[in-house]
Amino acid sequence: QVQLVESGGGLVQPGGSLRLSCAASGSIASIYIMGWYRQAPGKERALVATITRGGTTNYADSVRGRFTISRDNAKNTVFLKMNSLKPEDTAVYYCNAQAERGYWGQGTQVTVSS
Repeated sequence: QVQLVESGGGLVQPGGSLRLSCAASGSIASIYIMGWYRQAPGKERALVATITRGGTTNYADSVRGRFTISRDNAKNTVFLKMNSLKPEDTAVYYCNAQAERGYWGQGTQVTVSS
């Protein structure tokens, strides 16, 4: 079993920045990839970014160049630094870990509005 706890969401103005954190606990040795997904009202959950244990990253086209995913293996934590935020980035952001199955965090709200 893997437990994921997200933090760092909130309200930010367009053009602003936020950093999300996801702390993993439990059977963390089994995790081979972690990532962030988001779900806006009325839309399906969609990939934002992923990072492998070795540090290989992947980004959705809509966030590439603005968001950066990173991980601290010693602290079992994954981060998502979000810059140049736009109103269309407003969503609930979920942390995901892939091990013997997929695990999800509880989600954290990000609202980009003036």
